Parts: sequence; C-alpha cells; structure tokens
Amino acid sequence: MLKIVFVGAGSVRYTIKLVGDLATQQKLHGSKLVLMDIDEERLKATHVLVRKYLDELGAEFEVESTRDLERALEGAQFVINTALARAEGHEDGYVQYEIVRQIGEKHGYYRGIDNDGLNMVSDYYTLSNYNHLKMNLEIARAVERVAPDAWLLQTSNPVLEITQLVKRLTRVKIVGLCHGYAHVFNIARTIGLDIDKLDWQVAGVNHAIFLNRFRYDGKNAYPILDEWIEKNAKSLESKSPWDLDFSPAAIDMYRFYGMYPIGDTVRSGGWKYHFDLETKRRWYGEHGGIDNEIERPRFYEQLRETRRKLIQLAKQVEDEPSICLTRMWPEVFTIRGESVEQHVPFINAIANGERTRLVLNVENRGTIPHIADDVVVEVPVIVDGNGLHPEKIDPPLNERILKFYLIPRILRMEWALEAFISGDRRVLEEILLRDVRTRSYHQVQTVLDEIMDLPFNKRMKEHYSAK
Repeated sequence: MLKIVFVGAGSVRYTIKLVGDLATQQKLHGSKLVLMDIDEERLKATHVLVRKYLDELGAEFEVESTRDLERALEGAQFVINTALARAEGHEDGYVQYEIVRQIGEKHGYYRGIDNDGLNMVSDYYTLSNYNHLKMNLEIARAVERVAPDAWLLQTSNPVLEITQLVKRLTRVKIVGLCHGYAHVFNIARTIGLDIDKLDWQVAGVNHAIFLNRFRYDGKNAYPILDEWIEKNAKSLESKSPWDLDFSPAAIDMYRFYGMYPIGDTVRSGGWKYHFDLETKRRWYGEHGGIDNEIERPRFYEQLRETRRKLIQLAKQVEDEPSICLTRMWPEVFTIRGESVEQHVPFINAIANGERTRLVLNVENRGTIPHIADDVVVEVPVIVDGNGLHPEKIDPPLNERILKFYLIPRILRMEWALEAFISGDRRVLEEILLRDVRTRSYHQVQTVLDEIMDLPFNKRMKEHYSAK
C-alpha cells in the first residue's frame, strides 16, 4: 500500500483537486491518503469532503487526518507540500502578504512580482518571508528524519527558493511542481494548432520559462505564431487578471528575448511593466494583471469565500450524508479532462514504472549550459520507475535570455537564500540598495525595521538580530 501525505491539506479546494486526479489512476487505488494540517476546522472539512468525493467517484482509498506532522510522515512514500505559513492571529497566510505590501508601498516600494524586479512586497516575496522559508525547511527536515526515502513534492511558492533551500540543506528527494508550463497548450489552441501534433519544450527556472522548441507537424511553428499575433493581437481583450498569454507584455518580451515567455514568466518581465497601476493596465489589459492593489486583494477574498463555502458544505454533508457533491458543486467536484497538475502522474510514474513526461524543478546537472549544476531549473523530465531523466534542451536557450533574465533571476534567488541562511540583516539591506525604487539607505533601514516589528515577524527579527 502506498502512503501519500498531504501537508497543508487545509487548502481545501486544491487538495480536492489532487484527490480527484488520484481517483482517475486505477493503479493507485487502495493507497492510503493522510491529510495533515494544523488548522483543525479546515482539516476536518477537507477530510469529510475528500471521503465523500471518493465515495461518489467509486474510488477506494483509505483516508486519515492528523495535525501531527511526524505521525503523518511515518512510512510515507510521497509527501505533497502545499502548506503556507500563517501569521498568528490571522485567518490565513495571505493576510501577512498584504500587510507587508502595504508597508512596502508606504516606503516607496510599489508592488510587482519578485522574479525580475527584486521585489520584496510581491506575491511570493523572498526578502521578508522568513517564516514561510523556515516552515518549509522544517517540513523537509521532518521528512528527512521520519521518511528519508520519501519523495517531497514541493508545491507552495516560491518553488525555486524553497526547492533550492531544501536541496542545499537536506538530503531529501525533492522536486518542485508548477502548472505554469500548461500555458503552452493554451497558446497552441488559441492560434489554431492541434496539441497532439505539437513538439514543444520549455526551459528556465520556476516562473521564468521560455518556449525554446515549438514545432508543428515537424515544422517550426513560430512563423504561425508570428502571423497570428500580427493579425489578431491588437484586437484581443483580457478576460481576467490571469489572462496574459497574448498580453502586450508577453508579446513585447517575445520580441526582445526571441523566444515566447510562458505562464507566470509574463508577470515578471521587469519594472517596465510594473511601475504603477496605469502601467500595468497598459501592458496587461484592463485588469492590470493579478499583481496590483485591486486584483490581488480581490483574489484573496475569493479564495477565502470559496474556503468558507467548502467548510460549510462539509458541515452539511455531516448532517445530510445523502448530499451529492458532484451535482451540488460540479465546478469543484467534477473531473474535467486531463489535469495540468503533475503530482499524480509523478507518483504513478515512480510507483508503477509508467514512463511519463513532466515539467519539473530539478537540479540542473548540465541540462541548461552556463548555469551551475546544483541550481534548480525547470525543464521537461522523463519520469519512470528508475527515477528522473531531464531532456536535452534543444534548441538551447539563447544568450539574451540567459544574460538578461535567467542568470539575474538565479542571482536573486542566491541572495535571498544567503540572507535567510546567514541571518545577516546587512544582506537584506544590500539587496534593497540595488532595487530601482530605493532612493536612500535610510529608506532601506526604515522599511526593514517596520516589517520586522510586525507581531508575526518576531522570529524573523530575532533571526536577523543575531549578526
């Protein structure tokens, strides 16, 4: 019997999504699923809904739940980590993100995305997320101690920093997973291509990947993309804050870098696209993308509202076991086509030896030239019963992508880990002194002081006071 552990299972909707994926894999039926979260209410709701959903799908799994991490990990073969550090006294971890953003903006650090803008107040801020990095490292060390042979499937962001940190400081078998690669399929379908005839590759680091190979029926498909953009791009309107694949920013980045940016890569192309809300709307459409002071809080509230409804639904199920989830809320409790999440295909490939092509965050080991072997990169990987086999990147990423995008992004990751590992506040200061929004050393000191004085950053302040 396989034992699959969900750490952070209180992320109700995402856990339900992955459980639905598990139900589609007959060879994994009979596995033991352990749901672990420190939030008792969310954990109970997840357990009730997962058990009911599996019953409706006719999928046989043993389901347990616990708030004890080490108990959950005993005998595990696979650990899916979706946990988000939660500020004490707040409803969820997203609250602290917005509080830090507001402090940053008060001191002149307008929000963007962290990948290319050195941004400490972005969605996955890397300079002030001590609590989150520490929690994820503690989870990895628990895996190393209790289930040393288990695979840790790192899902919570920032995937690059966390996966790299765990690789550097533990012996855990960790891979980072992200569904951003699937934007390749959206691009192909939009321009009228059959994805079954597509030969594609993406390469880079998490949230910073480019479409290096794009072939259709054996021929280069980039001319087809170019023609479609020329005829249609100017008339497109953004359908949502996440609809960025053919935004002016995406096309502008493509023209500069020579290869198409995929998924979240478009959100992190530099301050050219992020100086203020008006700039964001010019480059990302009427919503201004998701990384702004209007859409990001709105998105968080939507997540909270969905969670509240799911918790309430779980209570209804307990009172009325005859409720049919797949009829009552099909948007959540229905399996629609092939999933873009890669956790279950990964587990199935390793456990049952079924050869599968995935896009994973793994150590480079020569896969992308001019990047150090131990740096975690995001590339296509063949997974089977013998492990992981990264594909040769062909054609290679061009020099402009390497010099202007990937190497600077990797350097920022290294800075963030140097700060976290060393506990030296001066490293944070040096990073901010290189930020385009910094006007004085006093500005740097003041914003760091205020962030560290937040009640939920007490441990962070102690950590950086050690030097």
